[in-house]
Formats: sequence, structure tokens, C-alpha cells
Amino acid sequence: MRIGITIGLHQENESLWNNGIKQNAVYLAEALKHCPSVASVHLVNTTAVAITAALPWDRARWPTVAFEQAKDNLDVLIELGGQVSADQTAYLKTQGCRLISYCCGFEYVHVMQSILFNRPLWGYDLFVNQRYDAIWMVPQVATNSQSYFETLRRRPAQVVPFVWDPIFVNQRSQGFDYHGEYRPRAAGAKRLTVMEPNNDIVKFCMYPVFIAEEAYRQRPQDIEIMQVTNAERLARESKEFIAVMNQLDIVRQHKAVFLGRYDTPQFLSEMTDVVISHQIENALNYFYFDVCWQGYPLVHNAYMCSDLGYYYEGNSVQNGCRQLLEVLTAHDQGWQDYLARQRQVLGRYLPGCPEVTAEYERLLTALLQQAIV
Repeated sequence: MRIGITIGLHQENESLWNNGIKQNAVYLAEALKHCPSVASVHLVNTTAVAITAALPWDRARWPTVAFEQAKDNLDVLIELGGQVSADQTAYLKTQGCRLISYCCGFEYVHVMQSILFNRPLWGYDLFVNQRYDAIWMVPQVATNSQSYFETLRRRPAQVVPFVWDPIFVNQRSQGFDYHGEYRPRAAGAKRLTVMEPNNDIVKFCMYPVFIAEEAYRQRPQDIEIMQVTNAERLARESKEFIAVMNQLDIVRQHKAVFLGRYDTPQFLSEMTDVVISHQIENALNYFYFDVCWQGYPLVHNAYMCSDLGYYYEGNSVQNGCRQLLEVLTAHDQGWQDYLARQRQVLGRYLPGCPEVTAEYERLLTALLQQAIV
């Protein structure tokens, strides 16, 4: 079986760290290569951006081509990071190619916010493809977006395994001390890091900041600084954000900084001892896995991976604080066991995991047994 996975490049040297879509495409490609029925997997760019050596991944390992080069040599095209048009879809169907919509974003939330808060996505020019042979979605988006996918695309959607690989975090971390892995520092006080994107309600920094604040009220001597990335604009322009932050001791006592954008591996290696996070309807994500693979203590509320890091339930800042205090008290005494445990748990998401391979093989087999839509 010859498989393509779409990406939508905007620059020839586009960063892997500006969102998870390109990483997702690469991880899925790596997972599918383990399936017995798969002969080849290509990344297929759907934009006019040229494919050059500037791409931040190994094109020998993950061959990357333009749609025009791929369209006559595919049995399955998985639309993931770049959309194919109605005409392109029609052509693929004449070649006997199946088309899968692979959904890895919380699209219903994006659309709600676009409509309610004047954040344009497509205006009147919305193309909804009606000719998918299957809709695959990662588990964390099903609760909020499954019905959105199914009604608009007129097909049932099914949950597929979430896949992750440490290859990029390892690659980016090679030049850092200890290859970017966590090591206890001699100084007792810890540097707390909050790295939410702050683009929408799904991953926003306020509750992680509140968790740090509650811990600071109890153990100020154990907290050197709280660093909130992707928040510089909020701290300069949002009067409401500024007003709330100014209620907090950790801010008033100059133990907090609000910074711009950083890539995860560098910030972890050079500036972080503990990561605090919070999510709504995004209970699996690559950021958590990158953090835990490198052995950093992660205080989080992602129930789908509650056996990773230091888990607190729901929106309980107090429970998050208790977990943070546990990190401050005891983490460094068992950091090596923690690192080993995180990597063992993350094994269930890796390409080549027998359960992951078997499920994708089953899905592909079922797809080929269907008539082409």
C-alpha cells in the first residue's frame, strides 16, 4: 500500500516547533511504516512552497513531495496538515485512491471562537469535502469535535491511536547539557515554567499561574522565579490580565516574569526546573510528552495520561498546588526513577508499539474493503 500524508508548508524552512501539525504528520508516517501492508509513506505538500533542503526533517527518512508528484502513485491519501480541493479529490478517486480526513485539532472550539470573537478562519469561502472514505480522529478531540466532523463531512468518525516519537526533542536537545534531560540543580529554589500557547481557552496560563501562587504563599523560599512564556502580549496589552496578575503575591514580590515565545527543548534545558500546565478538552498533547520524556516534573490535569508526571484532577488549583509542593519536596530524591518511569509509560504511544501497529493495520484493512465514495 502506498500512502501519502498531507502537510501545508508556508515557508521552505518552516519550524517544527510553531505547532504540532508537521510533527504529527511525521510521527504518523513513522507509525504507518511499521504496518505489514504498507509499502511506502510520503509527506505530500499541498501548497505552492517548494520542497528544498531547508526542511527541518530528514527527507531520506520521510520523503516529501508536492501533490502533483504524488497524485498518480497513491493508494491512500491522509489529509492531515493540508487540504485537497474538490478537483484534486475527484482526480484521486479516478485513480482508485482512498481519502482519509485525519483530525488532530479541536476544530469545534476553533470555530466557536472564530464566530463568537471575530477571529476569521475562512469567511464565506468554506469548502467541506463530502468524499472522504473515512474520518480518523485522535482521542483527545473526540469529546468536543466528533459530531462537528460527522455532521459537516457526512461520515462517521472513529478514534485512532495517538502517536508520538521523541526524535525531534532528542534532535533539538543534542547540543544542550545532558542532551537536555532534567538534572537537579545545586540551588534549592526552583524555576517554575508555564508554557501554554495562550491562543484560546484550551491551553491558557491562568490556572498554572494560580497553582504557582498557592505554592508560593506556603513556600516562598523554595521558588526562585515563575516564568510564563507566550504571555508578553497579555502582560502589556490586556488590562484584565494585568489586573488579575497584580492580585498575586508572586507577581507583587517580583518573582514572576511574562515572556515571549521560546521553543520547548531550549527553554526546558536552560531555564526550567518544574513545568506547570492546564488544559480544557486537550488531554493528550506533544508538549506534555516532550517534557516528561526529558525527565522534567510536569504538574498537569490531562486525564488521558494521568500516569505521566504529577497529575491533578480537573480545575482544582489546590490539588495542583499539592502536587507542586510534592515536586518541591521530594522530586530530586527520585529524579532518575521518574525519568525511567516516564519513558516506560510513553512507550505506548511510540511508532512500533505492537498495539499501535496492529490498530492502524486493522484500520487500513477495513478501509480497503470499502467501496470508494
